[in-house]
Amino acid sequence: MSTTAITDLVAVCAGVFGLALYVGLILVPAWGSYSRVWERLAATVLSLYVLVVFAGAGVLGALLAVYFWG
Repeated sequence: MSTTAITDLVAVCAGVFGLALYVGLILVPAWGSYSRVWERLAATVLSLYVLVVFAGAGVLGALLAVYFWG
């Protein structure tokens, strides 16, 4: 198995596990907290917004670390 294949496998597994954790730990409790469909959809959209912001902050932090490290 090549180094590229291992990197791809690790990236795919991290993505799948991260998505599963997001659904299990964030989305399911947010969905179950409300009874009306529009409230559930709003909670879903807001939790996706928070997920994107945290992912963006992580990417930005990693890019800054790489920039200042090298």
